[in-house]
Amino acid sequence: MLSWVRARTIYLAVITSLCASLWGCAGWFGGDFRNPEVHLVKVDVIKAKLLEQQFSLRFRIDNPNDSDLPVRGLVYAIHLNDIKLAEGESSEWFSVPAHGRTEFEVPVRTNLWRHVKGIVKSLEEPDQPIRYRLNGEVKTGLFFGRNVHMQRNGEIIPGDYIPE
Repeated sequence: MLSWVRARTIYLAVITSLCASLWGCAGWFGGDFRNPEVHLVKVDVIKAKLLEQQFSLRFRIDNPNDSDLPVRGLVYAIHLNDIKLAEGESSEWFSVPAHGRTEFEVPVRTNLWRHVKGIVKSLEEPDQPIRYRLNGEVKTGLFFGRNVHMQRNGEIIPGDYIPE
């Protein structure tokens, strides 16, 4: 009889603690949650060899919510004039404060050798814009989270980055 009471007490304690822990996540699933804004802030060239190029992508996440936003990582793909420059996943964990912003860097390695002809052709006219597209998902939450989709399109003008 005593073991049944003890088992029932443990069962109720576990259910109560699970419900209490989910209470904090309720804002993410309800109508109060607003998606964070994700921006590609800067791209730095770390190394540029013939068969391997290394970049550092700097992202900024703006949190419009009333509570801290835990981030578990980022999945991304970057295209330059419909040429896939890089794709990958960052598994860095951090928290964005309520109504705050946080910047973080993602190292990228790629091999553009097979696309050199198209890239060189794009650079022949340095005053003509080159289209870029950034797609991805930001993984948020601790146990039960959301994947917030992001997509940015824009243009860069190579002549602005080439020294005279």
